[in-house]
Amino acid sequence: MESTGRTVAELVRDRWGDHRPGLRCEEQVLTHHEVAAGAAARAALLADLLPPDAEPHIGVLLDNTPEFPLWLGAAALAGAAVAGVNPTRRGAELARDILHTECRILVTERTHLPLLKGLDLPGVRLLVTDTEEYAGLLIPYEDACPDASRATPHDRFLLYFTSGSTGAPKAALCSQGRLAAAGRSLAGQFALGPEGVHYLCMPMFHGNAVIAGWAPALVTGAGVALRRRFSASRFLPDVRRYGATYFTYVGRAVQYVLATGPRPDDRDNPLRLGFGTEAGAVDAAAFERRFGVRLVEGYGSSEGGAAVQWSPGTPPGAVGRAAPGLVVLDPESREECPPARFDAAGRLLNGDEAIGELVNQGPSPFEGYWRNPEAEAERRKDGWYWTGDLFYRDADGCLYFAGRTDDRLRVDGENLAAAMIENILARYEGAAAVAVYAVPDPVTGDQVMATIAGTFDPEAFAGFLLAQPDLGTKMAPRFVRVVGRMPVTATNKIQRAALRKEGLRCADPVWWRPPGEPAYRLLTREDLEHAEGPPAPTRGPSPVRRQGLEPRTR
Repeated sequence: MESTGRTVAELVRDRWGDHRPGLRCEEQVLTHHEVAAGAAARAALLADLLPPDAEPHIGVLLDNTPEFPLWLGAAALAGAAVAGVNPTRRGAELARDILHTECRILVTERTHLPLLKGLDLPGVRLLVTDTEEYAGLLIPYEDACPDASRATPHDRFLLYFTSGSTGAPKAALCSQGRLAAAGRSLAGQFALGPEGVHYLCMPMFHGNAVIAGWAPALVTGAGVALRRRFSASRFLPDVRRYGATYFTYVGRAVQYVLATGPRPDDRDNPLRLGFGTEAGAVDAAAFERRFGVRLVEGYGSSEGGAAVQWSPGTPPGAVGRAAPGLVVLDPESREECPPARFDAAGRLLNGDEAIGELVNQGPSPFEGYWRNPEAEAERRKDGWYWTGDLFYRDADGCLYFAGRTDDRLRVDGENLAAAMIENILARYEGAAAVAVYAVPDPVTGDQVMATIAGTFDPEAFAGFLLAQPDLGTKMAPRFVRVVGRMPVTATNKIQRAALRKEGLRCADPVWWRPPGEPAYRLLTREDLEHAEGPPAPTRGPSPVRRQGLEPRTR
């Protein structure tokens, strides 16, 4: 996505004088004009409070309240940047995020003040939005007029944290020009217009809500409706209340909505489209059947270095067609992987050679990480942008997502796609959520382990696997961990790194199918010795469920 001459500040200014409803949250309704004026009032406050020698960075530690988009608009007008702060971070990690991004102002609310208690945040000024003191700092709306002249397309606008699964979270950079271009691209791709209402139920500290939800609304003049925190039970009532036509999602959000009890009037809603990632083909089809709303699965690296757009005619299971410059490479040889070959049931026949890392060899809009040259160099190897995501492509150039590079499974010398196995296991009737990952095996290298949230019947599951025509012989899980609820991040993404780290030694029941046996049984301490070597000394009955071998830390 290339930056253009348009800035986010200009898009904010364009809404000045537009008196249609622009921002809804619970009982509060602001017109587009009031949103632009509110952003201007906060930009004026920034000019007074930001030290002249400081980086123009503002930390925003808020739920999805009207203050969040107002401060995004304020930063744009002031030529400043917003660092979205994750409220699920704690202690030293939370302080590290704020100090690493050099935020001299932290905008928060009273409900989050306990998170900051005892933290050493030198030079950081707090603005608490739901206090009289804060209200007294803002000039009246009628005196605030948005001025976009201070901003340029190249101004830093977002510092948004990527996943910290492989170390401390990295703050990816996004300029005003790139965000404006992303909003315009999505608006054009999905024919979004000013009559729409974008429902933002994903947290705004994450790029999904801002880039895929707020930015296209700003471009088109559509309304925005906020949900303070995602709620599956309130999803459809909110959609109807606000007249929402478009929403974005990440991770398990769609699955949680589907888990709510169906009603005969579910299709009575104004939604036209949902756009996001990781819903999976099974859940996307179930969502459309139940609510009459199409979900479009997209792919875009968090850092903006590569994107794949869905288009009509994209085969089931594929993300979209590879744009010029996007290739699937073997990370070791740096050679392009051959096209995938499938059998009549759709099984991938040559995963060991077809699965590789998606790399953008063309112009990349990746703008780097804040103060992290090592991570930046890792992304820009050989002058190309390496996404860190596994894909394979078919003979027509359509791309299929296969997981993160650290989700790679290699069983008996064959590369397997974790995402493909998850999509198959998601058909199991008892599964509310599924995660697939590798556990080490002294003989085969890796074995497939699945965590299933929901109900598990070992006989029914074994029969289910036999009935799946596209499940390859090495794809069937050797181990199945059963949990009441899948562990997820604040953005509803499954915490695969934590599951992988715990492996077989967890507090939940683990079922396994010994080599050559048709049935699953509970994994015992004795089984564990054969599977991975002697476990740590424990007391109590034999099944792992009761042993509590190396219980999960919380």
